[in-house]
Amino acid sequence: MDRKTEQKIVLVTQKTRLEDLIYRYNTESQVKFYLEHHGGDFNDYKQEHDTYHSSVKTAVSFLESYGRLQIVDRDHIPNYIFGERDLVVVIGRDGLVANVLKYLSCQRVIGVNPDPRRWDGVLLPFASEDLVKIVPETCAGRRRVRTITMAQARLNDGQTLYGVNDLFIGQKTHVSARYELRLDRRCEVQSSSGIIVSTGLGSTGWLKSILAGAAGISRACGVRSALSVPKDFSWESEALYFTVREPYPSISTGADIVFGKIGQDSTPEIVSYMPQNGVIFSDGVEQDYLQFNSGATAKISLAEKQGHLIV
Repeated sequence: MDRKTEQKIVLVTQKTRLEDLIYRYNTESQVKFYLEHHGGDFNDYKQEHDTYHSSVKTAVSFLESYGRLQIVDRDHIPNYIFGERDLVVVIGRDGLVANVLKYLSCQRVIGVNPDPRRWDGVLLPFASEDLVKIVPETCAGRRRVRTITMAQARLNDGQTLYGVNDLFIGQKTHVSARYELRLDRRCEVQSSSGIIVSTGLGSTGWLKSILAGAAGISRACGVRSALSVPKDFSWESEALYFTVREPYPSISTGADIVFGKIGQDSTPEIVSYMPQNGVIFSDGVEQDYLQFNSGATAKISLAEKQGHLIV
């Protein structure tokens, strides 16, 4: 096949809900029976599936003619080795873009929204049809690149995990997490539902919901509250924010260090007091985690690398 360039392009895809169900129930007809038997709408799953694969087909048709195309499923991303000059095209939901970005270093990412009627697409500014224009302009350096600040958790044994939206530190079950939180010469043993560390990109997600809940409780108690995400907390902000979920004050645990800003000169350390099931995961992907059990210490900081999203 004649290609216009030798640029390597990595196209990242993900399985649809229908494909996940087919893997579980073997055939599409069995999935249809299962969904309709439980009152579900099979046609919605089928329409989503067809729309997604139509978008992928359009993208592949152009990308194969333009450069050296490699298609990689989301499940293989943690073990895939990206080249420094690779151009990465992601077709899926916003969460897929975030999941891919944390495994990259300097590579540029183009986010494609396969179904604008279904997905908001904050990180997916383009359609598959736009790639004909966007890819050549990106390769020529004529597209604006927006940098994305990431969070980083580094354990005392050297293991590191990155977060594009947020990090979660706590128990992988619904029981309370126990740990010691150290920040700016202050330290406190806590029992809580875990700690959330949010980036500017993720500030409209978990962080926003936690602050909204806290503000709602304050109002219900007759206390005026102006809790909200800081307006200057952008994707590029050289800062992170942490929040402690449901801290429980007791004889042996406190609830004073529950919210704060993390910057270059303010990096909290968390010491695990959990014999088992302690975890650190990022961006809502529980399968990709670090064990965080007794004896482990995590230093939370700004990551030394950034994401690079074409806009």
